Amino acid sequence: MRGIQKSLTSYGDPEFSKFLRRTFLASAGYDAEDLDRPIVGIADTSSDYNPCHRDMPALVEAVKRGVLEKGALPLVFPTCSLHEILVSPTTMLYRNLLALETEELLSCQPMDAVVLLGGCDKTVPAQLMAAASAGVPAVSLVTGPMRTGSWQGERLGACTDCRRLWALHRAGQLTGTDIAEVETRLCSTAGTCMVMGTASTMACLAEALGMALSGSATPLSGSGDRLRVAVRTGRVAARLAASPVPPAALLTPAAFRNALTVLLALGGSTNAVIHLLAVARRARVPLSLDDLAELSRKVPLLVDLKPSGTGYMEDFHAAGGIPTLLRVLEPLLDGSARTVEGHTIGEALAATPLPDRRPAVIRTLESPLGPPGALVVLRGTLAPGGAVLKRSAATASLLQHEGPAVVFESPDDAAARVDDPSLGITAGHVMILRNAGPRAAGMPEAGSLPIPRYLAAQGVRDMVRISDGRMSGTSFGTVVLHAAPESAAGGPLALVRDGDLVRLDVPASRVDLLVDEAELASRRSVWSPPRLPERGWPRLHAQHVLQADCGCDLDFC
Repeated sequence: MRGIQKSLTSYGDPEFSKFLRRTFLASAGYDAEDLDRPIVGIADTSSDYNPCHRDMPALVEAVKRGVLEKGALPLVFPTCSLHEILVSPTTMLYRNLLALETEELLSCQPMDAVVLLGGCDKTVPAQLMAAASAGVPAVSLVTGPMRTGSWQGERLGACTDCRRLWALHRAGQLTGTDIAEVETRLCSTAGTCMVMGTASTMACLAEALGMALSGSATPLSGSGDRLRVAVRTGRVAARLAASPVPPAALLTPAAFRNALTVLLALGGSTNAVIHLLAVARRARVPLSLDDLAELSRKVPLLVDLKPSGTGYMEDFHAAGGIPTLLRVLEPLLDGSARTVEGHTIGEALAATPLPDRRPAVIRTLESPLGPPGALVVLRGTLAPGGAVLKRSAATASLLQHEGPAVVFESPDDAAARVDDPSLGITAGHVMILRNAGPRAAGMPEAGSLPIPRYLAAQGVRDMVRISDGRMSGTSFGTVVLHAAPESAAGGPLALVRDGDLVRLDVPASRVDLLVDEAELASRRSVWSPPRLPERGWPRLHAQHVLQADCGCDLDFC
């Protein structure tokens, strides 16, 4: 079955179901010729609560035009929309909810293919997870990055510059008037953060996975380039509706290794590691942190974008975007991976010229921006299941560090006490944040704890921080993240006490608590897990969420 006759409502009489369906669609102006076409669903995540998706209505219309041009029928449907700044306590708590909702809507509504419109951080991975599970031919389309703004002659972009300037404000170097002016300059247009944060990273990885059109990751929100990509996406989706290619044919081991390679070359968001692991599990591909660790030893940092470099997404787009980066990375890629456009990565690269002259935002393998290991996997007595650190955005002098722990019991505890001088925190301390993992708190972006105000005022810009939480892909600093198992699951972070010595050794891929086993056993004997949330989605999530090294998906998915 195809088109409007798919996914029939159950009345015990299929012909009656078809009759009712035609009857109600007639009220919306659809006739027999309309309803004889393949159907392309368009999942729309526009919302007044998501300013990054403000230009999405125009994308919807452009996609519909492309679908109609190729003879299919577009039907738009809404899903929940997750904006990083307007969701409490964190969008990560609701990524799996969006994935579940989208999967169910793909399965229960009649459609032969779907265009997944996303952009802000969790929308794209949730949609890819849903596509992998539902099996409906799918194309990912992002809203695109913002343009940069400026303040006092300085070029600015959300949200790496947000964090840098806020840190200067905390240190007393920017006045209240200054920071109020900055507020109106950082986000100059609709679109996602214009640095290599999670939104930009996931847009690039959707393209690298073959789930989005070539060249679709980088055109700016609201631009003609972005709208033309939307029309092309609609055309491709209509072709997929007529000649189905399920996501499983694209989401292969080769595709995921290519995506990890691109992630490392980008110096992309640490959050993308969790998301790729989750999508891979949905696609039944055995991806693990070991795959990232292996590739991390081989793939250098090539893209000069904040927070690992200096540029912005519009610079990356001008330099050729992902197609040019893939061309540079060609010796490290598996060219057999296929794309939604019907060709292999190898065939696409053969047709992609490498400009003789291009902006330096995309470096070469022979002359990279940084050495291999932009993202590194750490293991040790503090993270036996693994942890992740973005070395390309860390302070080199802190990559080997030993110091006493200062422990915060939760993000709220850190917010209440981090600036308290009586704690005696020095630049040599290791700040430990626990109960910020997927089970305890939904895994908020609290891992990049602020530098204590009195240390910031003295010029301290970075410290070693370790947590079972996440940090924004736009963040920077020597921050160990996603420590697994999390403290709420009985991981070693639960046993750390103030003053314990902690050792970080990034060259050795280690993070260790220097406390003997007998003492740890004694502490464990009196430890108890935190209480579960009382009801609703938070309780269901806490009961079933997997750990970070498995992608934080729900165990029954």
